[in-house]
Amino acid sequence: MHPLRKQRLGIVVFILLASAAAAAFLGYALRENINLFYPPADIVAGKAPVDKKIRAGGMVEEGSVERATDSLKVRFSVTDYSASVAVAYEGILPDLFAEGEGVVVTGRLAEDGVFYADEVLAKHDENYMPPEVSEALEKSAQSRAEEATAGKEYNGS
Repeated sequence: MHPLRKQRLGIVVFILLASAAAAAFLGYALRENINLFYPPADIVAGKAPVDKKIRAGGMVEEGSVERATDSLKVRFSVTDYSASVAVAYEGILPDLFAEGEGVVVTGRLAEDGVFYADEVLAKHDENYMPPEVSEALEKSAQSRAEEATAGKEYNGS
């Protein structure tokens, strides 16, 4: 092999190895910053990782908001109408946070099944629904409809 070709091959191999190493380091660094979205049905089913930063969302369940009188602690339930997850949060809630409205929470799921939120995001107007929440609600409605249909077929109706 000609020395010039050998030198060029060495440079190409070095560039490829350096690019692969950079991509590996980037993937490793971003691994902790990826927080996946889980609807309440998946959390209750045990599909969500415990003690890892994730996002959850749905509708704030009617009558579930409990505020502490001496601090900013709030407990409420988030539902996709097929399952509910208890959420604990300490901080100031968004102005548009309300029962029966869409919400996305970011935090960690504990062993006891309570979602400890670091951040609570509420919809910004009456027409907007976060895409993850609307998809989760649609899937929940579809599965409830399929179960109802299967139940009618099973009963002979």
